[in-house]
Amino acid sequence: MPRLDRHLSEHLKIKRSDVRLLLAQGRVQVDGKTATDINQIINRFSVVSCDRKATQSNIPRYLMLNKPAGVVSATIDKKHRTVIDLLEQSWRDQLHIVGRLDFNSTGLILLTNDGRWSRQLSLPESKLIKRYRVQGEKPLFQCHTDAFRDGLYFEYEGITTQPAELILRGEYEADVALTEGRYHQIKRMFGQFDNKVLSIHRFAVGSLVLDTALAEGQSRVLSGAELASLRPT
Repeated sequence: MPRLDRHLSEHLKIKRSDVRLLLAQGRVQVDGKTATDINQIINRFSVVSCDRKATQSNIPRYLMLNKPAGVVSATIDKKHRTVIDLLEQSWRDQLHIVGRLDFNSTGLILLTNDGRWSRQLSLPESKLIKRYRVQGEKPLFQCHTDAFRDGLYFEYEGITTQPAELILRGEYEADVALTEGRYHQIKRMFGQFDNKVLSIHRFAVGSLVLDTALAEGQSRVLSGAELASLRPT
């Protein structure tokens, strides 16, 4: 994160030594308060102004989106529509994706322009639980629940998955709760039992549940309470 003197020097095209005078004259504000320290650290969402003219006023954005099948979890793709293409907001190009879904998977996608927030949510040690509704081609049994709980060995990487929860909802349907996100993990876990996955729908990340009022392709801004519930500890 940059220091205040560097930010003002770059944006006002002045020497850093001249920034000290601006602060001494009380002409610089950071987040509504008169700045006095040239070494003050600011972040990309600090509101900075000089002589009441903003030099930086980025707004943090946090959205949930109900991803349809056949849409790429990417910001740019030359062949397919992306989740960014679904958004109508003028600032959509500022956003990046927090936790991707496969091309044909559906459900909850988070988007933001706050890199620190997305990195914290993505850290393995956060143990953030993601919940999916999964439809298999073959019947599911209690033995599958036990195997998910114990962890499944992926020979290619030479690793065993973290304990996962498999809750049977019907003969062919189950809810899966994961705290990690390995490549095609759910498909590969079901594949251990020669059971092809027909559909995957993510309906929750941590305590945040996909808004059922959102039709496929629709999005909305997260509320303050929702953000607080997701805030990494």
